[in-house]
Amino acid sequence: MPAHFHQHNTVVKLKDKRKLSGYLDALVHLHLEGINKVSLNYIFCDDEHLLSINQQFLNHDTFTDIITFDLSESEQELIGEIYISADRVKENASKFNTSFEHELHRVIFHGALHLCGFKDKKPADKKEMTKQENACLVNYLGV
Repeated sequence: MPAHFHQHNTVVKLKDKRKLSGYLDALVHLHLEGINKVSLNYIFCDDEHLLSINQQFLNHDTFTDIITFDLSESEQELIGEIYISADRVKENASKFNTSFEHELHRVIFHGALHLCGFKDKKPADKKEMTKQENACLVNYLGV
């Protein structure tokens, strides 16, 4: 399986991990040419754990929903660690009036898209990232 899902200090129930892993593999191959190996490790955690990662590695003292690390050692592979705060996903789902499952998948796709080279700091980049996330949600969840 190209994607693996782990839990640290939280419980996140994902339906059909094998199907999601296959979708993420196809998503990476759609956006990146010449990739022979895809290995994505998703770690679901709580706010405190992700805050400590944010402080330690990015020097940011703020809560966030996701942090993505590209650990690839060659252009033929994509190896990533994606940390997701279940607390932030839950809060954002409420804030955006959507389900936890919908918001969780948005963030899962967001991490993979970052690894494929999509950015979200500038307004135009953020707009394109949202467009890509929405396409993934429609293709995968049908919403």
